[in-house]
Parts: sequence; C-alpha cells; structure tokens
Amino acid sequence: MRRFANAPKRAVNFSLNSAVLDLAKELQLNISQTVDRLLAVEVERVYWERWRIENAHALEHYNARIEKEGLFSDRHRTFMRPDADQSTA
Repeated sequence: MRRFANAPKRAVNFSLNSAVLDLAKELQLNISQTVDRLLAVEVERVYWERWRIENAHALEHYNARIEKEGLFSDRHRTFMRPDADQSTA
C-alpha cells in the first residue's frame, strides 16, 4: 500500500452538495484538507477490501496448511501449552 503523507498536492475540480459545502464554510472547515483525509481513508479501505478478495484463496490455503502442519515455532513455544503449569499467576 502506498504512503500518502508526503505526496504533493494536485488541483482538481469536483462538485459537492451545495448545502453541505455552505455549512462546512460556515463552520470554517478546511474543505481541501477534509476531503483529502476522508478520501485517503476510503482509498485505503477499498484497497484492503480488494486485496482480501483477491488473496482469499491463498489465505484459505495458508490457514489450512497451518491447521494441518502447525507453525514452525510451535515446538519452541513454552507458553500456552496444554501441559504447561499455569497456576503460578
């Protein structure tokens, strides 16, 4: 996912609901900054939603393999073992 923080600004033209725009100006909101922030949030949400859809098969395959074979670190892990003494809290 690309980072947006230091990207240069670019002028664009678009239409907004006039009543919302009037109230935003009355409230002294920075329209450009607000739209920029909200658009970045929506772009990130859609990006990851599409990523999950496009990679669903690979994730299912990976999870099935881990369920079957376990994790490499399972044999080295000392916490959360069924035989571990958990009464020392």
